[in-house]
Amino acid sequence: RWFLGFGFNDKVPHFSTFGKNYERRFKDTDLFEQIFYRILKEASDKKLISSEHVFIDSTHVKASANKRKFEKKVVRKESKAYEARLQDEINKDREDHGKKPFPPDKFDKEELKEIKESTTDPESGYYVKDERTKQFAYSFHAASDRNGFVLGTIVTPGNIHDSVIFEPLLEKVIQNQGKPEAVAADAGYKTPAIAQFVFENDMTPALPYTRPRTKDGYMKKHEYVYDEYYDCYICPQGQILKYATTTKNGKRQYFSNPLDCKNCPLLSECTQSKEHKKLIERHVWEHYIEEADHLRHTQENKSIYARRKETIE
Repeated sequence: RWFLGFGFNDKVPHFSTFGKNYERRFKDTDLFEQIFYRILKEASDKKLISSEHVFIDSTHVKASANKRKFEKKVVRKESKAYEARLQDEINKDREDHGKKPFPPDKFDKEELKEIKESTTDPESGYYVKDERTKQFAYSFHAASDRNGFVLGTIVTPGNIHDSVIFEPLLEKVIQNQGKPEAVAADAGYKTPAIAQFVFENDMTPALPYTRPRTKDGYMKKHEYVYDEYYDCYICPQGQILKYATTTKNGKRQYFSNPLDCKNCPLLSECTQSKEHKKLIERHVWEHYIEEADHLRHTQENKSIYARRKETIE
């Protein structure tokens, strides 16, 4: 009443009046986004915003849709913002190793996936967190400054992975607030593409420790030493894993010599391969992740990451 100028005794319009206004007058416009950034500019002009450190995260919002009412559909997989950059990097890497670059149609092959589309709210996405949490939902992706001011948002269906939206969301922040010095995000955003994007745009990533995803009982990847000069891996027994190829997914593959591995005392902890051949994959942008891991131990990065729970969380 106060914001709309209605007194206590004034008759208030029916709520559907506002709903129909949104639908008829403002649908497919960016009016509300304009209002948002206008208010943000006021806060910025008053020096309330401190955007040298940006914090990014997302939350799921349950859609008003029955999870049992859906149709199965086959759709094209979403293209990612970094795909063109990665394709260039893969072909450059292959050429550096004396391999032929992949032709464009090798990358452009249409990838399909099956999804559940709600018959009540088709714009939502089917989200599965665990056995108990299965629902149609939206993902609300947001970036904030160190004082908790929201600097930008993107809303997507709930089945879109957080890491896919990181780049467009950060670009939105840069466009409206300028480039931050550092960007903090949780483990869901710790990917080679995100680390590459942040470093190459002269920002510092503040990312957490993530556990190695190796099966129990097997040696961890960090136990195999990568030799950057000779571009090979060295196993704990001193054997060399040589470069073989770079896949269209951006992974360099390194293989051991089965003759060296056959009688190795660590073979059962190293590989399940019937050919006694160990494979290690290394992303063409993995050195960016390694650099982010080194920075994780600095006092500055520790303090930036610790502020996540006071800001975007």
